[in-house]
Amino acid sequence: MTGGRRDMSVNLSRSATTTKTVIETAHGVVAAQHRLAAIAGAEVLAAGGDAADAAIATSFVLGVLEPWMSGPAGGGTLMLWRAEDGTAQALDYGMRAPGALDPAEYPLSGEGVAGDLFPWEKVVGDRNVQGATAVAVPGLVDGMGQLHARYGTMPWADLLAPAIEHARAGLLVDWYAALIIASTTRELAKDPDAAALFLEDGQWPMISGWTALAEKRVDQTRMADSLDQIARFGARALYDGDVGAAMAADMQAKGGSLSHDDLRAYRATFREPLKVSYRDARFHVPPGLTAGPTFAHAMREMEPRDLATKPDAFSAYAAALKSAYADRLANMGDTGETEAHQGCTTHFSVVDRAGNMVSQTQTLLSIFGSRVVSPSTGFTMNNGIMWFDPVPGRPNSLTPGKRCLMNVCPILGQAGDARFALGASGGRKIVSAMVQMASFIADHGMDLGAAFHHPRIDVSGGPTVVADETLPEGVLARLGAEHAVITARRSPFPFAFACPAGVMRQGWTNTGCTEIMSPWGDAVSEDQTGSS
Repeated sequence: MTGGRRDMSVNLSRSATTTKTVIETAHGVVAAQHRLAAIAGAEVLAAGGDAADAAIATSFVLGVLEPWMSGPAGGGTLMLWRAEDGTAQALDYGMRAPGALDPAEYPLSGEGVAGDLFPWEKVVGDRNVQGATAVAVPGLVDGMGQLHARYGTMPWADLLAPAIEHARAGLLVDWYAALIIASTTRELAKDPDAAALFLEDGQWPMISGWTALAEKRVDQTRMADSLDQIARFGARALYDGDVGAAMAADMQAKGGSLSHDDLRAYRATFREPLKVSYRDARFHVPPGLTAGPTFAHAMREMEPRDLATKPDAFSAYAAALKSAYADRLANMGDTGETEAHQGCTTHFSVVDRAGNMVSQTQTLLSIFGSRVVSPSTGFTMNNGIMWFDPVPGRPNSLTPGKRCLMNVCPILGQAGDARFALGASGGRKIVSAMVQMASFIADHGMDLGAAFHHPRIDVSGGPTVVADETLPEGVLARLGAEHAVITARRSPFPFAFACPAGVMRQGWTNTGCTEIMSPWGDAVSEDQTGSS
């Protein structure tokens, strides 16, 4: 305990510091939570591709190299900026509940609140969280297909080629991958196909060894074959074709309700974004069942406040986010605090030489999604049904065919001569990070590197404010006088705060950065790809 505050990082070094170099270049930049995915996107830019092309390549590589975060059986949302005509668009490729889903098959257990990303009441057998009964209709591949149809300049198959190559090689299990797999071993062991893919002898964590020379890889051959089919026959192969039919049959064999008809009926949707004016800055965020409206609410609450000093600024951040979450609880069905926030979302941002930008968030929802693998396709399946409240009669209650409520909040912004694309992973932590980073840039004139390195707070809908312990003592004292406060420290795992990735453009100069504690994340310029 320090100053009446709970300290959740007592074991961590106080002398260590971590920084990341901010890429600064006239070339295009991809900032992603895996370096090799950023390289794949940057190579597309170097070959003359558009930001949309680079986003597609990056998206599919992330699904291979972070199979616990996202993948073809996931969903999400992106924001797109077109420099030529100065327009922003949102592309919603979120998940939906299967049409044959029966809410009566998700009875409440009476055991209190579930300990995962959402504070719903527990369901018997965790049927909405774990297993094939938790699988929703995925949207990512159709979203990428629609993005390519409208803005792609390179052949679809060429954009999937890097992901297929990585899948053929198999995911390298280094210390970080081993740690992620070990954190979910108990749940993965419950599905024979997930156990066979990710665990030793179907029950033990896959460990890379104790020397830097050891090499172990996940066999992703089946995933490579499926991606090859999608590359050859287009995005709709996962929906109208044999790949989709096989995936749906796998889920039904495991007791789920996902059907081939659900896949055939799915379409991602381009939407008009929410436009948020904030002092002299402008933002575009996704509308609807995302955290975009929550971001807009928080910025409205902050606008009349004086943010000149850091204690005043962080007091305003906490108050605005609490107000925004109260509105989200009342009107969107996201109802309160939860014990754990171990999400499996990933985010990346792209800017090309022409100034086009993509801010893209994609997810399986929980870490490893439903902890179920489709054996026919090699895809790790989402657990999108957990996005719904299992209690009937509420704004976000479980309903067949219904769109899922998401925490994603990719943003596009302009402040002064800086235009930027930001987003983050981290479940309900995401919007807190986006509000503060937007203010860091708009109110305090920070460049991208300063915004990424500055400590933050997290306000995720409950009574407690989680504050980075490296914030100035005056900030912590002010927050402690106004809220219940827990202090924590940034670390590689688990993340106490959201994990952002972003790019910025000022004049002809592009910059990029990722979360400083992310061991895999990097920003890569297209002119760096030859030496990578």
